[in-house]
Amino acid sequence: MKITKDERSLLLFLETCSVDQAGKVDTRRMNDDDMKIVSAWNENGFVGFGRIKFTDISKPPSRLLPNYTHWCELSEEAWKEAHKERRARSERMAKKITYKRISK
Repeated sequence: MKITKDERSLLLFLETCSVDQAGKVDTRRMNDDDMKIVSAWNENGFVGFGRIKFTDISKPPSRLLPNYTHWCELSEEAWKEAHKERRARSERMAKKITYKRISK
């Protein structure tokens, strides 16, 4: 699957939400283009995405803290693509290492 830079960024964001927040998403971290992409992904089954029921949303004590109003669920294909993208990012970042290692 060929995805754009914006789609790759969004997929890795949603993968992080899935792993670190049990699928809860703070949509304040998403822009209008992200919402259009994830809506299309939801329709074609690549990523499940929707609102959390209002009564299950807990208001954070500060507007600076996450406010999880949506959920996401990655398909098997999305998990594979996210893994591929994480690995590629790791390889790109390894080329930028500026420190010296003292052990192997």
